[in-house]
Amino acid sequence: MAKTIEVTGLRKRYGDVRAVDGLTFSVEEGEFFGILGPNGAGKTTALEIIEGLRQADEGEVSVLGMSPWPRNPGLLPRIGVQLQSSSFFERLTAREQLRTFGSLYGVPARKSDAMLKLVGLDEKADVPVEKLSGGQVQRLSIACALVHDPEIVFLDEPTAALDPQARRNLWDVLRGINTGGRTVVLTTHYMDEAEILCDRVAIMDEGRLLQLGPPAVLVRGLDAPAKISVASGVLTAEDARLLPGADEAADDGISLTISTRDPSAVVAAMAGKGALDGVQIRGATLEDVFLEVTGREYRA
Repeated sequence: MAKTIEVTGLRKRYGDVRAVDGLTFSVEEGEFFGILGPNGAGKTTALEIIEGLRQADEGEVSVLGMSPWPRNPGLLPRIGVQLQSSSFFERLTAREQLRTFGSLYGVPARKSDAMLKLVGLDEKADVPVEKLSGGQVQRLSIACALVHDPEIVFLDEPTAALDPQARRNLWDVLRGINTGGRTVVLTTHYMDEAEILCDRVAIMDEGRLLQLGPPAVLVRGLDAPAKISVASGVLTAEDARLLPGADEAADDGISLTISTRDPSAVVAAMAGKGALDGVQIRGATLEDVFLEVTGREYRA
């Protein structure tokens, strides 16, 4: 498939801090691509360089076959950008905000209004932006990034600070954007979000690329044990450790959790003891991969 974005040897320094340090990757046409990393990993800096908002110290960036820096008037109508925080004009309604953004690209008012329906804000069209909820403001921000029908959409933590219901609703919007043929580049701190939405993810830390690939492939490559849990008291931890295939078992007074790389053998043995009531089986997730490659220490 065609490469819509190509990044080679990208570097950006701020004094002694290497915000981006030799980053290399590409994004294919129509791909939903995630950039993950802890705070200070360089995600936003890398994204802003690709978007043409910052100049790199070294390296090359190609977006739709063009360099984004210096600001390229031929590229701007072909990309849409939703930043971590967006500012809107005071006292304008959602409809007026979107029409204003659309007018910058010569988009007719009728087409701008249709974008409100795409992001589920048609019933809030005449509500001033300061009276919208956090999730509604995020959806309006995404609508502004999409109003001129760009080929690539950049989303920087679009679901940050949203409640679970608002996040799930926004996921549906993002899936629809990508299904419509647009390439989507997303940064997020939510590993479940990346695992569900992204075709591939790049995990970075300290400005460097650590892992790159489809979430399922990265998870399988971790070779982490499965966790089997039942209510405390169904089995003792000592008996659980003796089950065929069990590696370790621990009981915290609420749940008994068994670690194993052969869950089928453990579950079969538990079934033979009538100990499957309320059983839960959890495999490794993208969060486990993330913690494995970036570490578990707290980042301020």
